Amino acid sequence: MSSKATVDRFEEELAVLIVDGRQVTRPRAELPAEAREGDVIDLETGKVDAQATEALREQVREARRRATQKKAAPPGDFDL
Repeated sequence: MSSKATVDRFEEELAVLIVDGRQVTRPRAELPAEAREGDVIDLETGKVDAQATEALREQVREARRRATQKKAAPPGDFDL
């Protein structure tokens, strides 16, 4: 099992985490107070891993950039 989890979302008093590709819920109170959606939590220390969080955010930015580049309009004229 991974020692890292990503905060997917908060649902009232629960935190939905992604651990090894699976959703796991934990009481929100068990997470650090500063934890936000998208943060990576080190499960061994219980702290936000700022370096891993920034690396994940960079991966997401890069994936979005690649996805938007591929959405060019097809050449030629056409009617809808």
